[in-house]
Amino acid sequence: MRAEKLTMMANQIAAFFKAQGEAAAPAAIADHLKKFWDPGMRADIIAHLDKGGDGLDPLTRAGVERLRAR
Repeated sequence: MRAEKLTMMANQIAAFFKAQGEAAAPAAIADHLKKFWDPGMRADIIAHLDKGGDGLDPLTRAGVERLRAR
């Protein structure tokens, strides 16, 4: 259930930043997750991505991949 909730939340964040464009949005998403999500939430969304990332929108996936690379 936690992965589903985090996926929903991350997708909502990505929808907000989508207006910045496909090139800039992933960095903004990663930055938001880094600033406002606690370490456990960040670890869980990265683990979800590593397990396939079911439900993550493409823009969300790109943001979480950037977060993971940090």
